[in-house]
Amino acid sequence: MAQHHVVIVGGGFAGLAAARALGGKDVQVTLIDRRNFHLFQPLLYQVATGGLSPADICAPIRAVLRRYKNVRTILAEVTGFDLAGKRVLLADGEMAFDSLLVAAGARHHYFGNDQWEPLAPGLKSIEDATAIRRKILWAFECAEREPDIDKRRAWLTFVVVGGGPTGVELAGALGEIANDTLRDDFRSFRPEEARILLLDAGEQILSNFPNELGVAAEKDLLSLGVRCLNKRYVTAIDEDGATVKNGDKMDRIETKTVIWAAGVKGSPLAAKLAEAAGLVADRAGRVPVTADCSLEGFPNVFALGDMAACLGADGKPLPGVAPVAMQQGPYVARVILDRLNNRTTPAFRYVDKGNLATIGRHSAVADIKGLHATGFIAWLMWLFVHLMFLVGFQNRLQVFIHWAFQYISFNRNARLITVNALIPKGYTKTE
Repeated sequence: MAQHHVVIVGGGFAGLAAARALGGKDVQVTLIDRRNFHLFQPLLYQVATGGLSPADICAPIRAVLRRYKNVRTILAEVTGFDLAGKRVLLADGEMAFDSLLVAAGARHHYFGNDQWEPLAPGLKSIEDATAIRRKILWAFECAEREPDIDKRRAWLTFVVVGGGPTGVELAGALGEIANDTLRDDFRSFRPEEARILLLDAGEQILSNFPNELGVAAEKDLLSLGVRCLNKRYVTAIDEDGATVKNGDKMDRIETKTVIWAAGVKGSPLAAKLAEAAGLVADRAGRVPVTADCSLEGFPNVFALGDMAACLGADGKPLPGVAPVAMQQGPYVARVILDRLNNRTTPAFRYVDKGNLATIGRHSAVADIKGLHATGFIAWLMWLFVHLMFLVGFQNRLQVFIHWAFQYISFNRNARLITVNALIPKGYTKTE
């Protein structure tokens, strides 16, 4: 009798955790991803701000799963699903399955304004990170060549939209770049003159943290030169700036650099999976799942991670964060194995181990099971947790060395503009 075939779509936190949990078991596993590497997304902002290189936070999927002889990795593009026929549709073929796990992640959510994406890139992939890095560094280069004070001010104005952990960490890193990394590098201006604005629609930044930690984070950001503007709604973005609603009035911010960290939505594959199952994705593009993370009417099909609308104990969808995905992967692996052995599995219950966000050197906030910490202690906690969750010893060692050097030297060695950038209007390549 043929082994039970489990197909996993996506090599992110959920997919990789599921594959590892099924490794060495009496099942056949095929992991499909369009990339050949696992990406540690929580540290993407450090690639975007020149602190780390892409390879530091990526691990080849085949190397990670090498020791599991029952696990096969396929590099392919998934285009759809035939759930009744138990097939995953690929750009160049198809793959049959007995059980299917889809963990394709999420993309940026512009809330109906997708035309903003080229002007305000989000941060979900290595390409996003290097594009943002290029955008940030190019702004300083253009400011060096701009004689007009007002135009230079626009180049030196950086707007981060979204006051969640990603936005806070990006804004804090920008503050460190302006105040420390680039100090004395330019002759036409002082990098410390950069204006960094963190916009959020809520009452305070880090709304999923206790109020006191949000206040502490805002204070630490201010020390880095970052202004937090709460209760601000972006209504328009163009090449020369952003229009922001502030109460009953509209404010215009002249800037050449807008970075989007205001929201995410399920991968396009989430909509295709929901359609194949006869379900309706929610407003954030997530697939509704049952208590065991399977789809209604298809108990052998599971959606995990950012693309799944999985309800927590409070009846609200669980947040799209790495710890949720990392717990769902092994849980669904257990569900599959239990079914094959005629055992029942209790409903999925997410164990919230806390929240961490770093602001800058010596500065972070932590909410660990009701224990609140700020400053240096929270910063050390953040460092330890992120090092431990990185996939692969080599990555952990590389990141540790980079961080140690950066701590001593205040330098960011990966601040590279890696593709040809556009020459500002009015300049020629010989100037």
